[in-house]
Amino acid sequence: MPHIALKPVHPAVPATREPGGHRAVRRDNEEFRRNARNTGIEQSEVPRRRASTAPIGRERELEAVTKLLSSRSSQSTSVLVQGDAGSGKSALLRAAVEDIRSDRDTVVSASGDVMESGFAFGLVRQMFEHLVRAAGEGPLSPLSGQAAAAAPLLLGSPGNVGGRAPVACGTDEDLLRSLYWLAVNLTTTGRLIIVVDDLQWADLDSLRWLHFLLRRACNLPLIVLASLGSEPVGEAAETSSAVVQLLRHQLILRPLDDEAVAGLIEDTLGTPADASFATACRIATGGNLFLLHALFRTLRASGASPDELTAGDLARHIPTGVGRAAHGLIKNFGPDALAASQALAVLGGSADIFLLASVAELGEGPTRDAVHGLVRAGLLTGTDETVTFASPLMATAFADELTPSLRRRLHARAARLLLAQDAPLAEVAEHLRRAPLGVPRAAEVLQAAATQAAQGFRIDEAIALARRALREEMDEGRRATLLIGMGRAQLATSVPDAVRHLERGLELSLDAAEQTAAARALAQALFTLDRYPEGLTVLRETSAALRPVDAVNALRLEVDFLYGSMSMPASAPAVLPRLQELQLSDAEGSTAEQPLAALLSLRALMAGEDPDEVVSLARQALRQGLHPGGDDSLVYLGVVHALGAAGQSELALSYADTAVDEARAQGSALTYAFALSARASVRSRLGQVQECRSDAEATLEVLGEIGVGRDCARSVAATAALMDALTKQGELDAAAALLEEGWLGGDLNGHWINDYVLLARGRLRMAQGRTREALADFLLCGHRTCARKLPGAGVLAWRSEAALAHAALGEQDAALALAQDELRHARRWGVPEFEGAALHTLGQVTGGAEGLVLLDRSVEVLEDTAARYYHARAVADCGARKRAAGELAQARVHLQHAVSIAHQIGATVVAEGALAELRAMGDRPRTRAFSGVDALTPTERRVVDLAAQGMTNRAIADHMFVGLRTVEVHLTNAYRKLDIDGRPGLAEALARTG
Repeated sequence: MPHIALKPVHPAVPATREPGGHRAVRRDNEEFRRNARNTGIEQSEVPRRRASTAPIGRERELEAVTKLLSSRSSQSTSVLVQGDAGSGKSALLRAAVEDIRSDRDTVVSASGDVMESGFAFGLVRQMFEHLVRAAGEGPLSPLSGQAAAAAPLLLGSPGNVGGRAPVACGTDEDLLRSLYWLAVNLTTTGRLIIVVDDLQWADLDSLRWLHFLLRRACNLPLIVLASLGSEPVGEAAETSSAVVQLLRHQLILRPLDDEAVAGLIEDTLGTPADASFATACRIATGGNLFLLHALFRTLRASGASPDELTAGDLARHIPTGVGRAAHGLIKNFGPDALAASQALAVLGGSADIFLLASVAELGEGPTRDAVHGLVRAGLLTGTDETVTFASPLMATAFADELTPSLRRRLHARAARLLLAQDAPLAEVAEHLRRAPLGVPRAAEVLQAAATQAAQGFRIDEAIALARRALREEMDEGRRATLLIGMGRAQLATSVPDAVRHLERGLELSLDAAEQTAAARALAQALFTLDRYPEGLTVLRETSAALRPVDAVNALRLEVDFLYGSMSMPASAPAVLPRLQELQLSDAEGSTAEQPLAALLSLRALMAGEDPDEVVSLARQALRQGLHPGGDDSLVYLGVVHALGAAGQSELALSYADTAVDEARAQGSALTYAFALSARASVRSRLGQVQECRSDAEATLEVLGEIGVGRDCARSVAATAALMDALTKQGELDAAAALLEEGWLGGDLNGHWINDYVLLARGRLRMAQGRTREALADFLLCGHRTCARKLPGAGVLAWRSEAALAHAALGEQDAALALAQDELRHARRWGVPEFEGAALHTLGQVTGGAEGLVLLDRSVEVLEDTAARYYHARAVADCGARKRAAGELAQARVHLQHAVSIAHQIGATVVAEGALAELRAMGDRPRTRAFSGVDALTPTERRVVDLAAQGMTNRAIADHMFVGLRTVEVHLTNAYRKLDIDGRPGLAEALARTG
């Protein structure tokens, strides 16, 4: 619903003041009152400027407002008018003011606007700038006396170029008080009437002043008349609510009833309304004044009468009534005009004259004659070559009036003609979608159009075209291709639907390449839904069936089968021998080479001897990115983890960044979610806590949009990453809530992603003080990873975490044994970041002077790595140990450095721990921010950055693969933290505090 802006009431300049200032004005005022009493005229009977015309349909409401405001007492009163957009609030305010004002009253008005809600004192300036400029300067000015301090705001400072007012603040008490005295000065000759329309879009500073005024205006001859719409208020919501509470009377504008609608019909259509028609109009519009006017304008243009027949059509669907009236008008021009109009409606309301003639089955001459008459009647517009309905609403309504059979016949005719003219596939397919079954080549064209739409990443269009094509008669080969194509497209919209169509398509397909693509897509969908046994069966059986006829595709499927099998303890042992047999040469030069290289990089990680081999194979696997040639196999995500475990997290991040950008451009929600999840994992390794949180949150939002539950593996991976990030930021309640949402608080199944969950859950429980439970999680994580032949320090640092838990429980021998074992594994693996992390743990467990030496060495090793969280933690703990040892100067340097690193990466717990140590030394370091850019969550920052670039809420939702409501919530939270009212102040706020 568009905002109906208030037509401002022109402010009246106060009565002219003669020498003597306000005292003279008061004398004149008192004399007027004495004369009124002497002549028997009551104050309420002072002549008004003119009688108002009540807004049609709001007569009773106007009478109520006028009665509330009619008192001429010296005390203030106020009325708030509330209603939806289009309910007539603005017109009611104008009429009420005209009813109650007298020549001695001063009226000032302002209208809130969503685009100006960030302007400081915007409404105040609307009210008073014109008035005080017209009044001039001097002792008689309304800005005299205690109101003088408001002059810079309303008139600009002396010497200011253009008289532009300086920046002002609504928390400036002196300024608020000066504006209050300005209002007082304006009551010396009569009442001050303040009118504020659309209070919900008022700027914060003006609201603060209005609140200030209302709290002090009890004995002033003041009237405040305001309106409040139902639109969401911005960051000024709290202040706006406080103002509303001070407004003495409140009136809610209800939708118009039948009687009011009937009066409106008579006024706008010029004829008395049938009762049933008035009721139908009220039902169709909900009694909204703006919609009723729009409807009646359309009816008047079409010539429809407000009778029972039209009422029946309106009750069903408003455009139907308009279409029927149009049909009657067009029919008067003869059968050729009717046929041409029907064809034009089916062609979308606009067409070239030659196509129109063919679809209507008229000759060119009769078509031109028919169009000529309709153009002259104002129903159509056109040139010599093209013709168009005069109104889009008319075109739609008229098309709805066509019988279904006629409409379908016309669409079929249009499709055949356009196909013969070699028109674009999408244009032909649009008609075939609405044509009856059996149009020649329909299945072929619809299939081609669906493929074209999918290639253009128009996923919804591709699915709709494929679904329509499947209704046609066709051979099983084409049906298989359509089902598989539709299923692959549905991976971006609904994974459960994708499974159903991929299963049927794979069953029908006889083409080896198509079977391979279908089996891989189906397995991916099943894995995403945690239906691992079914997914493995699909891969195994399809691979076995293809091996005699297509060894390359059979091997391609086997790679996915082996990778999927390794994720579950029940299936992993059976495939390990085959995994050891494979060589990269088995797929050299084929489409299976890159996925096999990815699998072998994981095998090298399991061997735990040479990280360089892991990296070499990973580079081969990812030379075309995470999705080479549209290959969305999960094995490539495993390579990203392998690179991180081999100490190449920055390289892994570059691949993940590219994958996220590509998936976003392609419009594939599932692929985008997988890429985000992989990047979240990499960022966790890099210690980018804030960025990891952002990606994990976005992953969960996207997966939720396409029907993937929180208990499914891909959701669990993101949940674990988010839980770990929240724990590092000290948001323990939020992290604990994730456990409950994902049903991760109890026993976990054997999927390898749950090894990471155990590690993250253990860290959370340590932070919660549940040390014994945390230790159990760490040890179980270690048991599971070792059983998978992944004992290395680069996989999951369970030994270090368990050692710290043992130490916290006073179990020193067990703690030392695990910490020393971790260091041995790390040095054997040869990746500095894991050695540095192990040294940190051993230093913490060892304690004393020897422990401090180990911590110093840990800081030294980690300083040259990309593992910033490990580095920040080591520096902070080293600083704390040095403080305890009395090495205060070095301690201070370490702790300050730790705070700096931790703040940069969002590691709140480390930062706050280091700050506490500094305070214990007597320092007064800065604390974290609770407002401004630094207070934004990662997801909020991503949303506001996109909004600042000019993207609409819908565009942001599409860009992030989330719902519109999600974007609105993030923006609302961000506006509050940035202390702005909406988008107009966003760029400035980011520049100011970023």
